[in-house]
Amino acid sequence: MKKLIVPLVFGISIIGIYAFSKSHLNPIYFEVPKGWPKPQYDFKKNPLSEEGFQLGRKLFYDPILSRDNTISCTSCHLQATGFTHVDHDLSHGIDGKIGTRNSLALINLAWSKDFMWDGGVNNLEVQPLNPITSPLEMDETLEHVVQKLQETAHYPELFKKAFGTSKITGQLTLKALTQFVVMLQSSNSKYDKVVRKEMVFTEQEQKGYDLFKNHCASCHREPLFSSDKFEYNGLPVDPTLNDFGRMKMTLRKEDSLRFKVPTLRNIQFTFPYMHDGRFKTLTEVVKHYNGLSRNKLLPKELVEPMNLSDNDRVDIVAFLKTLTDTEFLFNPRFSYSKN
Repeated sequence: MKKLIVPLVFGISIIGIYAFSKSHLNPIYFEVPKGWPKPQYDFKKNPLSEEGFQLGRKLFYDPILSRDNTISCTSCHLQATGFTHVDHDLSHGIDGKIGTRNSLALINLAWSKDFMWDGGVNNLEVQPLNPITSPLEMDETLEHVVQKLQETAHYPELFKKAFGTSKITGQLTLKALTQFVVMLQSSNSKYDKVVRKEMVFTEQEQKGYDLFKNHCASCHREPLFSSDKFEYNGLPVDPTLNDFGRMKMTLRKEDSLRFKVPTLRNIQFTFPYMHDGRFKTLTEVVKHYNGLSRNKLLPKELVEPMNLSDNDRVDIVAFLKTLTDTEFLFNPRFSYSKN
């Protein structure tokens, strides 16, 4: 293994990790924007290559991963909406079944150490197993997915190009998917351009940013606009879903109603909001936090009332829209390809 670090170019540090033993591969490099923290993902265990990325992209868009070949990853994770869905509150799966949660946006996953709303997965390479095997989503087994892929005319050759073997395995399938999703990086919004001094906020956006830093940034920390923590945000439990969040994984009472703090990047297009998709607009979300009642379950960051005026709430929403990265949302490299 060799780690290649290219000097800063336009404020970007480029980190590439690849194996010289796989000389037939075309390595690709993971970009870490200047000032961003070190990624959590261990690239040494899954060296990135153009062949692996393209295989992962094909798998991401292929419904072959589901039991009846009707549901793909993109069924719930659409590129133009930040790789999540917007047409319903809760995720839909095979046979028209409805899940219990809104899908999380697949953005900047290299910096996450826990996945899913309840943190039930702590390894990005294992994460696809959850939707593949869930009876409410793809309702398939990894073993059968491998069998179906092996029987196709094209996948054995694609795996050989990416991993040096035409014998498809579950591990290689998951590694390929990971090589695609780990590259779903969003870091070129107006906010980022302001940080790089390429643009400036409008007066309203600046007011919103100042308010955001005072009231929201303790949980949605810059530059990722998340904290990778699990918090209670004041939402009452939905009596039809009875979803108590993190407690399901830890079995600890203090984790009741705690859910992952999601990224706010591209939040303008990742509606509906919250783990159960109960809010349709950003205005509703800001009003919720502005109207929280004191509750012993609330984290200390949310105990004090915000007391935002109507204009304040509008300003915060204006700032949140500066987190939209259209280059990411419409990048053809992340789109469906027939090849």
